[in-house]
This record gives sequence, structure tokens and C-alpha cells, in this order.
Amino acid sequence: MLDMDGTLLDLAFDTRFWHTTIPEAWAAATGSSLEQARARLAAVFKSREGTLDWYCVEYWSRELALPVAQLKQAAAHEVAWLPGAPGFLARLRAQGKRLVLVTNAHPLSLAVKDQGTGLTRLMDAVYSSHAFAAPKEAQAFWLALRQAERFDPARTLFVDDSPAVLAAARSFGVRWVYGVRCPDSTGARRDHGAHPAVDRIAELA
Repeated sequence: MLDMDGTLLDLAFDTRFWHTTIPEAWAAATGSSLEQARARLAAVFKSREGTLDWYCVEYWSRELALPVAQLKQAAAHEVAWLPGAPGFLARLRAQGKRLVLVTNAHPLSLAVKDQGTGLTRLMDAVYSSHAFAAPKEAQAFWLALRQAERFDPARTLFVDDSPAVLAAARSFGVRWVYGVRCPDSTGARRDHGAHPAVDRIAELA
């Protein structure tokens, strides 16, 4: 079971989108300076972090009065794989492993990411937390996912770039959980604390 953004795909796309594209659009729409927009939006984003709203295109479109889906589509050409990720998937496929994409991304975001990468065609199954009305940080998500996928936690490897999500998976009983320390090619390394971690997912196969 594999996360998408920051695990297989470069989180730099999302960093640019939420830290630059959205503040610029909001500043233009409200007549604010870019600095004012970034300060205001940082507080708004922080208040929804870890909830399903945080990942929801429709929620932010309403909250910010911006065409978030259209802005993402316009930037779709910036979506990129993390180094080694396609080869990693190919090696697992050759070993006969079942590959399941497990993402908090909204279906509209997933469609934009899939457009240039063809990621979903490389997976045996794809699940968005929005289908279960709970983010991966919540045990409700894992209960619903197990009903849909019928996986055995004791025989499952799960890789994600979020420490909170890894903790939730481990609490559910997933035997092997690994963090990704370098989810954003333009950002700092991420500390995963007690969770085992690799710089890039390619190191796992």
C-alpha cells in the first residue's frame, strides 16, 4: 500500500501550488498583498490540517472563493515523479506484489496527478480517503479501507511521507510502515521519529 504525494510523486508540486499559486490568486481576488495573503491563508490552512477538509478541492473552492480545480489543472504540467519511483513500482510488479494506491488526495486532484503520470494504470487498486469520508489519519479510514480491500495488516507494507498517517496505520496493526524523508525535491528532509524511513521509496526494492 503506497501513498501518492510525497511518496511516489514529488510534493514540490503541492508546495508550489498551496504556498505560491493559491496565495497569488487569493491576493489578486481580494486586493491584498502577497504577504498579507500568505499570512492569512497560513492560519486558515493550519486550522484544517489533518482533517478531510484539508485535502478537499471543493472545500477550499468554497472557503477561498477560488477555482481551485481549474488552477490545479492549469499547473498539471508541473506534476513529476520522485526519483526512482516508477522503477520501484516495476520491480514490485515483477515480483508479483499487489500494488494499492492509498491517498488523501481529492478525486479531482488525483485526476490531475494521473493525467501526466499514468500512475493509476500501474496500480491494482486506487482508494481516496474522500470515498470513506475520513482521512488516513483516522482509524475510521482504515476500518473502511479494510472492508473495501480485504487486506491482512500482518502481511502489508505501507509507505507514506506523513508521520501522523504512519502512526494511524501502525495503530491499526499494519506490520510494516515506512516513512519517506525526502518527499519534496525542493524541501528539507522530514523526521519520522520512531518510524523506520528511507530517503526515497526506491530504496525499499
